[in-house]
This record gives sequence, C-alpha cells and structure tokens, in this order.
Amino acid sequence: MTTNAQEFARARGAMPGGVNSPVRAFGSVHETPRFFVAASGPYVTDVEGREYVDLVGSWGPAILGHAHPAVVKAVQDAAAHGLGFGASTPGETELAELIAARVTRDGVANPVERVRLVSTGTEATMTAIRLARGATGRDLVVKFAGHYHGHSDGLLAEAGSGVATLAMPGSAGVPAPIAAQTLVIPYNDVDAVREVFAARGDDIAAVIVEAAPANMGIVPPSHGFNAALADIAHAHGALLILDEVLTGFRVGPAGWYGIDPVPFAPDLITFGKVVGGGLPLAALGGPAALMELLAPLGPVYQAGTLSGNPLAVAAGRTTLDHLDAAAYARIDAAASTIADAAASALSEAGVTHVVQRSGNLFSVQFAAEPPVDYDTVRAQESFRYPPFFRAMLEQGVSLPPSVFEAWFVSAAHDDAAVARIVEALPAAARAAAQATAA
Repeated sequence: MTTNAQEFARARGAMPGGVNSPVRAFGSVHETPRFFVAASGPYVTDVEGREYVDLVGSWGPAILGHAHPAVVKAVQDAAAHGLGFGASTPGETELAELIAARVTRDGVANPVERVRLVSTGTEATMTAIRLARGATGRDLVVKFAGHYHGHSDGLLAEAGSGVATLAMPGSAGVPAPIAAQTLVIPYNDVDAVREVFAARGDDIAAVIVEAAPANMGIVPPSHGFNAALADIAHAHGALLILDEVLTGFRVGPAGWYGIDPVPFAPDLITFGKVVGGGLPLAALGGPAALMELLAPLGPVYQAGTLSGNPLAVAAGRTTLDHLDAAAYARIDAAASTIADAAASALSEAGVTHVVQRSGNLFSVQFAAEPPVDYDTVRAQESFRYPPFFRAMLEQGVSLPPSVFEAWFVSAAHDDAAVARIVEALPAAARAAAQATAA
C-alpha cells in the first residue's frame, strides 16, 4: 500500500511539480493531490483505496460516467485491430460526419461542413487561428481576458483556468512580438469589441471566444453577445472562432451553439473533451470553402501523426452515439439538484456567493453579484474555496481543485451519488464561512 503523499513525493522527483498539468498539483487548494488508480460511473478511487464521488469527470470527457461499458468495449475492439496505422481509417470519416450532423439548430444553416481531427484542444484552437490568418491575410487576433484556449504562445495573455489559478497573467517563454499579435479585451463588453475593431479592424483576422466561458468559473455570455461578435467581426472582414472545447456536446446535442438564445453564425468551431470520449482527440470544423484552405487542398499547413487515432475515434463515436435525449435529461437534472443544494448550503451558512450556470455546467463563486468578466471573477473571496474543497474531499467528494473551474456532472450520477454530494455540502459551506483571508 502506498499513500497519496508518497506518490506525490515520488512524482516530484520525476516530473516538474510532480504533475503533467499544473492544476493537478492542488496548489491553490493547499492539499496533497490525489493519485487515482480506478474509476467507474460517477466514482474514482485513489491509491489508498478511498472512493470519491467525482465532479471533475476528467475535466469533461467522462460525460457518460467513467469506464462506460460501451466506450470501453469500443476501445478494446479497436485496439485488437491495431493501435494506429499512420494512415486513414473509416472511423475518422464516421466521427467527422457525426460531429457535423450534430451541430445544427432550427432555421439556421449548418456551420460545419468539413471537420479536421487533431489530438488536443490546444491544437484545435491553434489550427483555427492559423486558418483564420491564412483566409484573411491578417495577423491580429482578439481574445477576452480570462478565456482559456490552450497553451499556444499567442493565447496565454490573461488566460483563465490553470493560469488564473497560479495568478499568472501570461507565461515566460512567449516572445513579445508573438504576444503583441493578440489583443485582449474585457468579456461581455460589446463596446470594447467595437472599439478594438474601430482601431485595428483592417488588421484583425479573427475573434476567438469561449462559447460560454468555463475556465474562470462559469460566466455566461450576456444575451446576444455571441451574435454581436459575429456581426462586428463579419462587418470588418474578420472571422469568429467559437471555442466549444468544454461546452461542445456537453451542454446539449449541438453544444452551446445549439442553445444560445440568439442564433449566430460562427465561422470556425473547435471541439474537445467530450468529442474524444476520454482519449486524446479534438477537432475543428467550418464551411467547406474555409476548411479546404487546410493542406492538402490549400496553403494552410497542419499535420499530426496521431490525429484521428483509431482508439480515440472509437471512444468519441461511441460517446456521441450514447448521448441521447435521455442522457442529457439525467445530466441536466443531476446538475440542477447539486447546484441548488450548493447554493442552499452556502446560504444557510451565511456565505456570500453566487452559483452561475451555463446549461448543465455550473460553478460556485464567492461574490455578492454574478461575475460578468475576468476582473469581477478575480474580485471574489476566493480564499473561501480551499477549505470548502478540503471539506468536500474529506467527505468523499472530489471537486475541481480550483475556484476557477466548472463542476462536471455525468449521466452516471444517480440518486445515490447525488445524495452523497448533497450530504457533504453543509459541512463544506460551514468551512467556507469560517475562512479568513491570508
């Protein structure tokens, strides 16, 4: 038997910080990270043999629950025929067709006619930006403070998620001329968008935006914001890149694009997490005329040895096949119950808070008013989250180890799992109430 602490000490001797992705180090919650060895349905088990109800869900992909039997079988069957070929497979086409068919809404033309499969969300957004620059002949990209689009050089300026957790405004190692090609403006501020286009519109290739931000906690777009982005960008000959790496196929069958109250026309959409069913796979899609600027048909180069890996493709196809109306109904219902219970427990404990939601994604933010952008997110009493997190962990509930993350519910969160979460919330709320700023 080993312990989490022993595993972490060993890991620090082999990997920078003992992790391969910064938020896993549990630094912002002042706790020893858990090292998991098994997962099933809504549960994960650590090296000490302790089981937790999981609200991380591999950061989104485990939407059906961990180790869903159909997904596991699909991967096993694919593996039996070979782990990869470095060549095309029918499964790639099937997944691309499935992605394109899902991204629809009534009365609006399908924005995805062609799909390129890649391995990570970072690769998807990086490729989308390269494609936008190739299509427009322009260099500048507009992004929003607090939005996280992966760790490519030009997109780390005022990013959310792990960067926010570590209180880093960007990253060392990013050359100033590259950073200068990204214009960072406040989120949910249409006037700021108009102003940046008035000043630099002829040089802007694209606006990139999280469809419904989930990397600085949940901060929903204001009514019609995405539609306004599309209108302003198109009026200046620029493109709109809709980042649905987190929301795609999670908040609904067509992602946020399908449920935004105001229809709008993105030019490129990036996908990740759910689309790979838990294995490394992501994608970008858009109209044929734009997507076919990618090599081998066009001058915009992108390649990947593992792009469209048959195991990842099998996991993604099977996950999407099982995400029917009943599955989304279970996810939505469980998410509502947990979010409502969290709000109730915090209110009972006298903790100032809001619980913000975008579909079935939600997060707790320790603020009196709903945050609308990165500045208001950072102004919250984030010191209350570490004791809240630790109290939940002690009671067997694994939350995201950062206040700047969404909570992920799966179709496997049944009544028993939800009850365990609800029962743990009052003690965690009291711990948050007793917290003091350092």
